[in-house]
Amino acid sequence: MAETSPTDLKTTPLFGRHQAIGGRMVPFGGYCLPVQYPPGIMAEHKWTREQAGLFDVSHMGPSFLVLNNPSGDAEADHAAISAIIEPLICGDIAGLKPGQVRYTLLLNEAGGIIDDLMVARSPKFAGSLYVVVNAGTKEGDFARIAAAAGDRAKLTRADDGALLALQGPEAVGVLASLMPGVVELGFMQYGPYQCQGQTVIVSRSGYTGEDGFELLCPAPFATTLWDALLADPRVKPIGLGARDSLRLEAGLPLYGHDLDETVSPIEADLGFAVSKRRRDAADFLGATRILAERENRPSRIRVGLIVDGAPAREGAEILDASGNAIGVVTSGSFAPSLGKAIALGFVPPAYAAPGTKLQVSVRNRAQPAEVVPTPFVPHRYFRKAS
Repeated sequence: MAETSPTDLKTTPLFGRHQAIGGRMVPFGGYCLPVQYPPGIMAEHKWTREQAGLFDVSHMGPSFLVLNNPSGDAEADHAAISAIIEPLICGDIAGLKPGQVRYTLLLNEAGGIIDDLMVARSPKFAGSLYVVVNAGTKEGDFARIAAAAGDRAKLTRADDGALLALQGPEAVGVLASLMPGVVELGFMQYGPYQCQGQTVIVSRSGYTGEDGFELLCPAPFATTLWDALLADPRVKPIGLGARDSLRLEAGLPLYGHDLDETVSPIEADLGFAVSKRRRDAADFLGATRILAERENRPSRIRVGLIVDGAPAREGAEILDASGNAIGVVTSGSFAPSLGKAIALGFVPPAYAAPGTKLQVSVRNRAQPAEVVPTPFVPHRYFRKAS
C-alpha cells in the first residue's frame, strides 16, 4: 500500500512508546509502525529466538462475531454462528471446541485467497467467534463477514484497541508472572484473563514459529501492559523487520506477497487449511478448482529455497539448471538463525521436490539455489498432550 504522506497514516496506542525508545517508524498497511529499534534487526531476531520479543501488531484486524438472538443451547448456537462464516472460508469452524483457534482462508469464487485469518470459538459465550484478519485486507474482510451475518449476527471490530505479540522461549514465563492462568493454554487456544483489573484476550499463537502469545487489550491499557512486559529483563521490543525474518525462517506466508487472490490453498502449500469435513462436502468457494488441484497437482507450488550468495528478493526469477525462467521469488531475505539466504517462491511441481537444484537471478546474475523443506527453522509451538 502506497501512502502519500505521513499524515495519512494511522497510529497505534503505542506510537509514543515506539518514538521514546528510538523506533524507526515506517509506513505499513496504512499505519506508522516501527521497523526496528536501535539494536537492529539482526539483534532483535536473535533475541526473540533466545528470549522473548515484544511486538506491536495493533494494525491487525481483531473482531468478534456474535449471534443477535442466541437460543441458550451452546452447541446449537455455535452451529448457528459457524454457519454464517463457513461459506466464506474453507475451515471447519463448527468442529471447534470452546477456546480453540483455527487458521483458515477467506476465498473468492475462483478458489483464490482473499486473506488468511484466525477464527476461534469463545470459551465462555455460546454463539460467539473471535476473528483476526490481516491489516491490509481488513476493510474488505470485515465487509464480507458483516454482509454474511446480515441480521443474524453482529460483527464488532476491536481494532481500536491494542494487539501485542510476545514471542520466544521465555514468553510463557514472562506472561505467567502477570497472568498465571495462561500456562494452561496450548498452541492455538485462547481465553480472557485479568491483568491489573483489565480483561485481556490471550491466544497462544503467533507469527514467528516460536512459542508465544497474542494479547488484545483496550487502548487505554496498552501502555501499561507494554511497560509491564518490558520491565522483565527477558523481554525486548522487536520491530517489523525482525518479524518478517522470523516468519520467513518459520516458512510462514505473508499475504500480499506469498498469497493473493490468484493463489489457491493447494498452490500455496496450505492444503491443511482446507478441513476434511469441508473437502468431503465441497461446500466452499472455489471447491471445484481446489479439490481438482489437490487430486491432480496444481500448475505451481510454493517452495522453500536455500540461496547461495546474496538474498533473492521478491520478484526475482527462479531458473532451472539450464537458466530457463520457471518461477518467481515471493519472499526472500538473509536468515540470521542459519547464516545464509532463504526464499519462498512458486515453481512447477516437477521442480518442487526437496533437493532439486535450481538458480535464482539476483541483479542479472544467476546464483545457485536448492529446494528445501519448510520451515527452514523448526517450529517450537507448545502443544498440550491430548
